[in-house]
Amino acid sequence: MKQPRAWQRMLSGRRLDLLDPTPMDIEIEDIAHGLAFVARWNGQTRGDYAYSVAEHSLLVEQIFGQMQPSAAVKWRLAALLHDAPEYVIGDMISPVKAAVGPGYETLDDRLMAAIHIRFGLPAQVPVAIKKQIKKADKISAWLEAVQIAGFTTAEADKFFGKPDPNIAQSCEIRLRPPVEVRNDFTARHATLMDQL
Repeated sequence: MKQPRAWQRMLSGRRLDLLDPTPMDIEIEDIAHGLAFVARWNGQTRGDYAYSVAEHSLLVEQIFGQMQPSAAVKWRLAALLHDAPEYVIGDMISPVKAAVGPGYETLDDRLMAAIHIRFGLPAQVPVAIKKQIKKADKISAWLEAVQIAGFTTAEADKFFGKPDPNIAQSCEIRLRPPVEVRNDFTARHATLMDQL
């Protein structure tokens, strides 16, 4: 039986096989473009622009840097790329990911490994670093929930945990046109790559 098409043509011209991705088919411009157009919270946020996964990723990397100021640059890069597979598989809220089951996680893991290898990171981030990035991710989710997604502080505390007030006060959610976010994401990636 013939395998159905499982690849997607990228704007860079690359053809990415979603089921068997290779690092050679991954370009940062494709990631930045895709993430800048993927809305978090299924687009259910206040403002004139969707809050994109690219903007979220920039914020998570900033928070991670505040929490772990002596972290190696490669782990800041891992924080920036923590949701990178969503440039081709989209963003789903956590309850939906759980309902979809392990297939989504397997797909996400394969894409993440290829992305990491493409940019000189280990295929799998050490557990301790992954937990630190996840903590920064939850702080970002709390900020997003309260500032733009209509959650009360009590609801956000319940679902994401209370953030460190010093970090929470120093971070602002920004809603910008996708092209600006795409350019900033690409520039931040280039800066981190230059520092490796």
